[in-house]
Amino acid sequence: MSRVYASFEAFRIAVAALRANTARGVLTTLGIIIGIVAVVTTMTAANGLANNFRESVSVLGTDVLYVSRVPWVFQGRFFQFRNRPNLELKDSDKLARQLGSSVVVNPTDDTRRPVKYLSEVVQNANIIGTTDKHMLVSSAVPESGRFLTAYDVRFKRRVCVLGATMHEQLFGEVDPINKKIKIGRAEFRVIGVMEKQGSAGFFGGPDFDSQIFIPVTSFVKEFGSRNRSFAFAVKAPPGTDVEDFEYELVGEMRKIRRLAPNEEDNFAINKMDSLLDAFNNVMGIVLMIGMAVTGISLFVGGVGVMNIMFVSVTERTREIGIRKAIGAKRRAILQQFLLESSMICLVGGALGVALSFGVAIAIDRFVLPAAVSLPIVVIALTVSVAVGVISGFIPAWRASRLHPIDALHYE
Repeated sequence: MSRVYASFEAFRIAVAALRANTARGVLTTLGIIIGIVAVVTTMTAANGLANNFRESVSVLGTDVLYVSRVPWVFQGRFFQFRNRPNLELKDSDKLARQLGSSVVVNPTDDTRRPVKYLSEVVQNANIIGTTDKHMLVSSAVPESGRFLTAYDVRFKRRVCVLGATMHEQLFGEVDPINKKIKIGRAEFRVIGVMEKQGSAGFFGGPDFDSQIFIPVTSFVKEFGSRNRSFAFAVKAPPGTDVEDFEYELVGEMRKIRRLAPNEEDNFAINKMDSLLDAFNNVMGIVLMIGMAVTGISLFVGGVGVMNIMFVSVTERTREIGIRKAIGAKRRAILQQFLLESSMICLVGGALGVALSFGVAIAIDRFVLPAAVSLPIVVIALTVSVAVGVISGFIPAWRASRLHPIDALHYE
């Protein structure tokens, strides 16, 4: 019970000391406020970016494998892949026949072309040649109108489906269905608009909302297939283990490419996991850099708190002597000053968290979805208290070691 009372008394004295030096305490917390704002903002932005990226790439599907000439993510130089032969459109037909009717194979290719509607022009729009099977390998659906059909692909129809951003840039609030746009020199009729999907462009990947989908046959007719390499999205049959299916897919592709047993694969099998792994690696580095910068801010703030605590100990030397003379133990003095430094930092941390809510709102509104979560708040306040304890320990230790006679004679 005596320890509880001693702790309460130390807390009361620490509060009284802070109230007596309010202006100094506020100035001392500035470094902690800046550091906590930096910590919370870094964690909030990283968390928002991670959620946005995962939500965007989820459209690719966890049970879909992507065959391409070169891997999405690779280490080393690109020249090691430059001599690989292109994947041709006819290869997708062969692959579909070899894998069977239960497997969906969707060939795609893309190019950049200017797109025009009346006076509105979008330069370097991302044009995707695909088929009606795109709807089977992707979770995205049209928000209005319809997607491409097998009829559109078979008869090379000049129809297109707009991404959400392309709709906004070309048409604004106007309904684009059945209106005609020019893609390069060719005229296409808009038959649908895709729902908003977001971007996986953190690694130079696609901005799904800035794409325009046209039949792959029309794509070849208008933009040619020479020197082009298609990519194949292959959806595993229901109930099939994706890793087992990947081995089967590799074997069938090796047959199509006519590779000898001792020859290396001259194609790549890509999965969503590869993007997520690369993203996590990059985000790990970004967080390390961010935390290093915020660590410097907190270190500077901690040094400021330590200096103020040294000043406080010096100013209250006689008070410490009196308390010791009437029986206060070293532990009580140590506890008093640690509580004082911790409270200074806790107040700074709380103010920093409050400011971080405003920063998070700005990030959420203008950059990407973000919000300050409870775990981030807990971490920020814990860091604040930890900085207070570490910064105040040496001054508190020095105060607790003062001899009462020397302290009473201090002028």
